[in-house]
Amino acid sequence: MTQEAVAGRLGVSRSTVAQFELGNRAVTSLELDQLAALYGRDIREFLAEEFREDDALVALFRAHPDVVEQEQVADALRACVALGRQVSHLERLLGIDPDRGAVAVYPLPAPRSRWQAVQQGEHVADQERMRLRLGMAPIANMAEALEAQGVRTALVDLPDDVSGLTLSHPTVGLFVVANRSHHFLRRRFSYAHEYAHVLLDRDRLGTISRTVDRDDLIEVRANAFAASLLLPEEGVRRFMTAIGKGGPNRLQADVFDESGVVEVRARAAPDRRNVQLYDVAELAGHFGVSRLAALYRLRNLRLLGDVELEELKHQEEMGRGRQVAALLALPEIDHEATRNEFSHRFLSLALEALRRDQISRAKLIELAGMVDLGPEGVAQLLRETGLEDLGEEGEILIPGG
Repeated sequence: MTQEAVAGRLGVSRSTVAQFELGNRAVTSLELDQLAALYGRDIREFLAEEFREDDALVALFRAHPDVVEQEQVADALRACVALGRQVSHLERLLGIDPDRGAVAVYPLPAPRSRWQAVQQGEHVADQERMRLRLGMAPIANMAEALEAQGVRTALVDLPDDVSGLTLSHPTVGLFVVANRSHHFLRRRFSYAHEYAHVLLDRDRLGTISRTVDRDDLIEVRANAFAASLLLPEEGVRRFMTAIGKGGPNRLQADVFDESGVVEVRARAAPDRRNVQLYDVAELAGHFGVSRLAALYRLRNLRLLGDVELEELKHQEEMGRGRQVAALLALPEIDHEATRNEFSHRFLSLALEALRRDQISRAKLIELAGMVDLGPEGVAQLLRETGLEDLGEEGEILIPGG
């Protein structure tokens, strides 16, 4: 960042920033806090005897230099890093030690083609399902599945073209973020996508998943992983077979004995493989994915032809898929309620820290502000939890907070 840019964010002149750098002007505690937020650093790093240049935010900015020029995106990334650090601080205060050793690492070489990227993604997804003993069953909650592996998750409002990001750094831990403003099913896919980066791209310290980068090979690999993890091939085939749409067009068997072979050939019933929109709606509902994700998975598994895909996509774009799902009475998730899942988890950690006298009420209010809960909301929360008399005196702060 230029001195002018830093000065503008701090509300001081460029010459004042120059005096900071020259050591000719003291930095106030407020300015130090602003600088820490601006650089995505823990405030303790400014006071340490040694300074580490490698940092999750630095890695993100260097990997995506154009991001620095987009103030909205850059600020969103700073907020994510700050949130990740606060989660780490709270867990440390409460003696919670996520088992990061539970997360596997797949040291595959970088893919050299799209096809290799797809093969790697699908292979790792199959391996991970086996490792986690998931079988062919749907994954009920992607955030919980990640948390169980020691990967912290969060929902943060990000620019629309950013679906999520992954951070891997000692001060943040393994931290996966999905775009809070996106639909629940898209966020679910984003969690699975970012999980691929955790397993395969951890050495990068951080990755940003943006629409503009979808052709990058590691993004192609992560998307292939997510589709295979959420819609396992064998599970999809069994589901389609169970509803009478999974068999091949041609049936073939060679009956063998020691004296020869009897060939048996037959064609499936004409409508056996004619996949309908209601079939897609049921498949999507069963595995917890969007109907478009289900359509493309069926096509990739050759259970759907290109002509059928385009026709069913057209029906979906006309809004018929939503109508069919409603008429079939498929379970509907409260998408708005799920937007607050992370806030509840984060605030629960903060409340417990307050109850144990690890943080002050002022700190609780500051933390609550990071998930858009104001002082009045905090006061109501304290009343409803019976903690309204705690944290009124003293300044017990999270280190570096």
